[in-house]
Amino acid sequence: MTSADQPREPAATDGRLVRLGFTDIASAARNLRDPALLGAGDDPLFLDALAATADPDLALLGLVRLAEAAADRSVLLSTLASAKPFRDRILGVLGVSAALGDHLARHPDDWRSLVTYDVRDARPTPAYFHTVLAGALTGLRGDPALDALRVGYRRCLLSIAARDVCGSADEPTVAAELADLAGATLDAALDLVRREHPVEAEQCRLAVIGMGKCGGRELNYISDVDVVFVAEAPPGVSEGIAVAAANRLAGALMRACSATTVEGSIWEVDANLRPEGRNGPLTRTLASHLAYYERWAKTWEFQALLKARPVAGDAALGRKYMDSVSPMVWTAAGRENFVADVQAMRRRVVDSIPAREVAREVKLGPGGLRDIEFAVQLLQLVHGKSDPTLRRGSTLEALAALSAAGYVGRDDAAGLDAAYRFLRTLEHRIQLFRLRRTHLLPTDAGELRRIARSMGMRSDPVGELEKAWKQQTLEVRRLHEKLFYRPLLDAVARLKAGEQRLTAEAARARFEALGYADPAAAMRHLEALASGVSRRASIQRTLLPVMLSWFADSADPDAGLLAFRQVSDALGNTHWYLRLLRDSGAGASGAAAENMARVLASGRLAPDLLLRAPEAVAILGDGDGLRPRSRAALETEILAAVGRAPGPESAVQAARSVRRRELFRIVAADVLGRPAVDAIGRALTDVNAATLTGALRAAVDGFERERGPMPARIAIIAMGRFGGYEQGYGSDADVMFVYEPIEDVPEESAAKAAQRVCNEVRRLLQIPSTDPPLLIDADLRPEGRQGPLVRTLASYRAYYERWSKLWESQALLRADVTSGDADLGRRFLALVEPVRYPCGGIDDGQVREIRRMKARIEAERLPRGADPTTHTKLGRGGLADVEWVVQLLQLRHAHEVPALRVTGTRQGLAAARDAGLLDAHDARILDDAWVEATRVRNAVMIVRGRSSDSFPSDVRELGGVARLLGHASDETGSLLEEYRRVTRLARAVVERVFYGEDETSTGSR
Repeated sequence: MTSADQPREPAATDGRLVRLGFTDIASAARNLRDPALLGAGDDPLFLDALAATADPDLALLGLVRLAEAAADRSVLLSTLASAKPFRDRILGVLGVSAALGDHLARHPDDWRSLVTYDVRDARPTPAYFHTVLAGALTGLRGDPALDALRVGYRRCLLSIAARDVCGSADEPTVAAELADLAGATLDAALDLVRREHPVEAEQCRLAVIGMGKCGGRELNYISDVDVVFVAEAPPGVSEGIAVAAANRLAGALMRACSATTVEGSIWEVDANLRPEGRNGPLTRTLASHLAYYERWAKTWEFQALLKARPVAGDAALGRKYMDSVSPMVWTAAGRENFVADVQAMRRRVVDSIPAREVAREVKLGPGGLRDIEFAVQLLQLVHGKSDPTLRRGSTLEALAALSAAGYVGRDDAAGLDAAYRFLRTLEHRIQLFRLRRTHLLPTDAGELRRIARSMGMRSDPVGELEKAWKQQTLEVRRLHEKLFYRPLLDAVARLKAGEQRLTAEAARARFEALGYADPAAAMRHLEALASGVSRRASIQRTLLPVMLSWFADSADPDAGLLAFRQVSDALGNTHWYLRLLRDSGAGASGAAAENMARVLASGRLAPDLLLRAPEAVAILGDGDGLRPRSRAALETEILAAVGRAPGPESAVQAARSVRRRELFRIVAADVLGRPAVDAIGRALTDVNAATLTGALRAAVDGFERERGPMPARIAIIAMGRFGGYEQGYGSDADVMFVYEPIEDVPEESAAKAAQRVCNEVRRLLQIPSTDPPLLIDADLRPEGRQGPLVRTLASYRAYYERWSKLWESQALLRADVTSGDADLGRRFLALVEPVRYPCGGIDDGQVREIRRMKARIEAERLPRGADPTTHTKLGRGGLADVEWVVQLLQLRHAHEVPALRVTGTRQGLAAARDAGLLDAHDARILDDAWVEATRVRNAVMIVRGRSSDSFPSDVRELGGVARLLGHASDETGSLLEEYRRVTRLARAVVERVFYGEDETSTGSR
């Protein structure tokens, strides 16, 4: 039996319809039998053509509607059957766009435009679009003309969409044709408006400048068409009359395109990129434009002008405008804060996306089209001043030029090109369905299936699309971060002969534009790190592109790069260092390279700590390395090191080395956003306590080597922030020393030994060294610095019973045992219990005394010139305000509320709230202020490398503090505003809760 004799499956069985891709089988079968198709539904070729469409159900329904409406139905169907190119085009459009299907149902004669215009062999030109639109408007005015403009526009859109979905035109060509159609539509609309307003037409010259995607010839199917209007007065007409006439014409032009008629609308004409935006005049003269750009324009406005192009109206005036503004565009990179402005604008775009939409934003989201466009535009602006080849409006043309000139690696450019084409095609397919302005990837499975099939994904359309989408966005993010930095390495590395490379001058310009204050020094560091053919240089060249991006994303990239070079010089020849960065620097669990870059660029403290012990960088590659160690573990390590040391000084040096390493661990964790402020305070307290324990052991061991057994037991009592487990990076250790003679030892001998050992502890911890000192402050002891450094329990008891002042009771609220003899320490705390928690609390006179003390401190101790609204310790709503509120409540009520007997400020606030002594709302406000002030103090220390209670005055340092606290480096204003807001609220609570209505205290303040 021959193939012709084989039994043939009916053309439209349910099984075949499923295999052909139909999803609504009943509707498909019914539509195939529709009388309007004149039996075409039984043609296997027709069914195969439907199967090739993005949505066979949609294509079939659209064809039935077209056939029902067509006056020449038989001609339509015979052409469909006999002409495969036409069949593919008409069904392809109907299968991807319900909106164009609606248009053909309303205007069935327009199917002929896909026959008479051979979309495979020719490309629709601007002249073609002008001809179609002019023909549609012939002899019409008013509303009929507006309807005809829309019909003509969609007739032209049919030819573009047909070439697009049939693969006859690639994405850049489609986008350029859409921009050309937009220009022709604007021109036709302007002609129509001029006919409607003949007087105004005579009174002015008007040029329409395309901006954004229209100007760059990369327009979407549905997008706002960004324009700027330029006007000039013809001879004999005053400038005022000309501008007024141009305003009326421009407004009428915008309405002609955006107004909704029975034929819908075309798109919005957006003139908000004009000088002063929507608040500025709609049209200006060329001189007015130039005056604005010379004096007032912001960085983003020059970025927008990259794509400017005359698209309609007076062509000569449009060319004159471009000749005048173009030179300004290519000097914009020299403006102050140029890169920061561009980066801030990109962040604002991302931040403006609703959280529920970020993951589906094709255009604006991370890894989307904007990432590519901003990266390319920034490089164009940086290098276009000296390299005219980069002055292109199209993103892909500019990217190709950047690659050809060596500013972007060829592989990177190819990756971005492919991603851009994919994302733009995806965006087009999303918009084509309803011809609506959207950039969101749908969530509906049917819509995703249609989009995926239109992009050639057939075996698992939805799965393939989602996988490709994720891959492309991840690749764009990777290349976006890398794009600026790889050519910098090419500029200094020894490359193969003849390979394209960025010049050293261009690399220095790039460094400067990206925020490096000393480009020459940055180049030297890069040369030292990346030059040569060694294994070390090769690994550095792999790591540096992304590390440079992390440095540049900080407030002080120069410091980060310098510190990286110094650490690399110290460790570069070790077998583990570069392996650690290479193997955990690209997304592995350790992420050592990224952690290191972030930490080194955070400020001066972390690099200072690391450079004294570069091996501590291993902490950054350990998954648990950033977790602060326990007090017990620290003491075990320190006491073991002290025990091995030959003398007290070397013993304490070993303890201080451990402290330095642990300080780096805590700083790194803080910079990378791991522990909360409470955990930081406790970790720093534990490190200092363990170090103090080691110093005490070393001092006792040294005494015993020289003089025999120690004749006294010693306990060290932590005070202030040390006792409250609230230490900061720059905190001293406030302590008191207490001793007790060993049995049968004379009091005098024990006192001399205790005095000697305690003085030795202070000396050992302050010996000049590469390690940061731990300063011991014992001024809170009885009689202050005039009193003996160390006392017995009996001496303390006698003093507190006879001479203790109220401030000493307040200071003892934060006393806790930290080191030495634990039993002696506990007995000391029992001794001072009635002093700090007086039976019956304190009386009104003592309350007034505390208030006067606080008011006097505010008046006398705030540094001269300090801003009381931003001083974190003594300022309004700062640390002292909150701490004095808690301490006053403890002095008054801790005797009856045991939960108040705590040394920490936040614990005291919580206890006062739970006991009903403080309103919950007030407690939360005070807690927020205390936390914020503590975070600011810590951040200032990390950035500056030295402690301060005020915000830095240096712009870079203030930017670093802002970044550590979760703001962008260029958002220091919002940081200060937020701090003032939080502390202002706290100060109001302090005024009410601490000072109350007491007239005496009010007067004293």
